[in-house]
Amino acid sequence: MLHLWVTLFSLCIYAIAQRHHHSSEQHQEALISVPGDFTFDTNSQIPLSEEPWTSKYGAQNDLGYSGPLSFSHFKYRKCLEDASAPFDIGIIGFPFDTTTSYRPGARFGPYAIRSGSRRQSLGAGRGYTLAWGSSPSDFGSSLLDCGDVPISAYDNAKAIDQMEAAYSTLLSRPVLGGTSEVYKEKTRAFSLDGKEHPRIVTLGGDHTIVLPILRSLHKVYGPVSVIHFDAHLDTWPPRGTTAQEGITHGSFFAVAAEEGLLTNTSIHAGIRCKMLGIEDMQHDDTVGFQVISAEDIDDYGIKKVIEKIRERIRDKPVYLSLDIDVVDPGQAPATGTPEVGGWTTREVKRILRGLSGLNFVGADIVEVAPAYDNAEITGIAAADIVHDFLSMMLVDGPPQPHNGPFSNIDLVS
Repeated sequence: MLHLWVTLFSLCIYAIAQRHHHSSEQHQEALISVPGDFTFDTNSQIPLSEEPWTSKYGAQNDLGYSGPLSFSHFKYRKCLEDASAPFDIGIIGFPFDTTTSYRPGARFGPYAIRSGSRRQSLGAGRGYTLAWGSSPSDFGSSLLDCGDVPISAYDNAKAIDQMEAAYSTLLSRPVLGGTSEVYKEKTRAFSLDGKEHPRIVTLGGDHTIVLPILRSLHKVYGPVSVIHFDAHLDTWPPRGTTAQEGITHGSFFAVAAEEGLLTNTSIHAGIRCKMLGIEDMQHDDTVGFQVISAEDIDDYGIKKVIEKIRERIRDKPVYLSLDIDVVDPGQAPATGTPEVGGWTTREVKRILRGLSGLNFVGADIVEVAPAYDNAEITGIAAADIVHDFLSMMLVDGPPQPHNGPFSNIDLVS
């Protein structure tokens, strides 16, 4: 009899255990089936307008120093994996710095530039300046921050290929085609396929990022001219015992010329570095560049600098690359290879305004290394220059001088 009760008790325990196990599996399946983003449509059920915050203060607007970090509070997408938001001009970060020759750290440049842009709030409509007489948002182009490319920090060949693949991906996307009737196409007239293509402003990263960018642009536009703001030539012949070792932030233009990516009508602005000798300048000429030195701004003036750059480029498709070390390290210390005697931020911004109306196919700002910064002054300067890039790429020509109490007869000749 006892044996019978023990058997019955064991069967009951087994049945209870099986029931519990089956219930746990169903519970796990239910948990697994919950959407990963935990997004539910509750706005229609919750009376937001009657809640304490909304009824008193309205929308949850970001302040200059709050909210998710995107350039100037732009809308943000990871564009390489999300094509749901077409754009006319995109911002992309290339956090890469493993071909530097002196101080590394420019992989943190995209973050520093976005951080420096927070107070601009262009994405919230705060972009008008007296210098431009307009805001980038006035021209009907869709502006989007496309995030950063996840670039290898260990394999330079892979990293350069990743940057080319990313840039080519964005360059091949269809444009939005404007947000209003004031929008104007800018690239269809000289693209090889006769289509309008997005334009990209890239946040570097060390200057080698320009090589994969030029490779991508060549597929769409053929050889392009380059306006190169920098303290250094960056056209030195590749050196090293391997092909990859020869690609650095000081040789990438020479590599680009060898690959046929450049026209013979490019130009430097702000050069003031130490060289081996006149042979460096002679080689630079074979790469296809003219040189405007940092001192030329004193001898000839800003107007002549602008005039000579425009004469050199004329109506060709042109790419603008700006190394932050073109600015004097007293105003932009956070860079890898600082050179004293540079231009001021105001001089650089003035020249950029004077270049408006050229056929820009893209632009970048590079070599911002925030570990060497003080009170974010370099990041803030770089962000403001990017704001100028956007206006420069959108307006039809240089803006007129601000009048105020002045008239045209008061202008400096």
